[in-house]
Amino acid sequence: MTRESLSYIAAHHVQEAVVKHPDRPEAERFWNYPLAAIEEAVVNAVYHRSYEIREPIEVRITPEELVVLSFPGPDRSIRLQDLQAGRAVSRRYRNRRIGEFLKELELTEGRSTGIPKILRAMRANGSPAPVFEADDEHSYMLVRLPLHAGFMEKPSSAAAAVPQSGDPVTDQVTDQVTDQVMRLLRVLQTEELGAKALMNALRLSHRPTFTRNYLLPAQALELVAMTQPDSPRSPTQKYRLTPLGRQLLALKETD
Repeated sequence: MTRESLSYIAAHHVQEAVVKHPDRPEAERFWNYPLAAIEEAVVNAVYHRSYEIREPIEVRITPEELVVLSFPGPDRSIRLQDLQAGRAVSRRYRNRRIGEFLKELELTEGRSTGIPKILRAMRANGSPAPVFEADDEHSYMLVRLPLHAGFMEKPSSAAAAVPQSGDPVTDQVTDQVTDQVMRLLRVLQTEELGAKALMNALRLSHRPTFTRNYLLPAQALELVAMTQPDSPRSPTQKYRLTPLGRQLLALKETD
């Protein structure tokens, strides 16, 4: 299954760019997402997830990033700051037999080298640094691989000169907004709230369900943002509606 998933991603979502510079003898080559980083992120998710939790591994690809989400988070012996710095070394393994199988397939070494490999692959490709996320309860693990800057769309001068209405942007995301995301937007329309307060307002008790079905989709669509984006692990972290989120909410309420 892992091989098939990686082959599908490579065939449909991994692209190479070749940029020729007049002052250089060789062309510059880079990928939107280096396959080695994707492979390590997916294999790590398969290796370290809990198969007692009925939540699938999710690979989400947006115009800005590739995200791999799995449940639960890293082992509690791993400190979150070490995880983000690429120094995470687990002293316990959840799925040793699966690990041995992955080693036979030459998909992993089983030596806690996955995160350093992701960092090296992104750096060698000239990509922005990956982001590793987990909450204080270690209930989920999220790996964000940002898109290489060379694949970012740049508006033409003509398009930039034309005033843009917010409605077309809203129309693009409307089809992707679920009922769960709309519930989250309605809770946030009057005040900024932390994750626990949001779960209470939504009458949810299962953190992975909240993260997977409510919070992450809303963030991916840029409808909800952190109040402290530079300190994602802050104990005072809250979430707020973005201007796009407020616009979508107002549009839905008038339907």
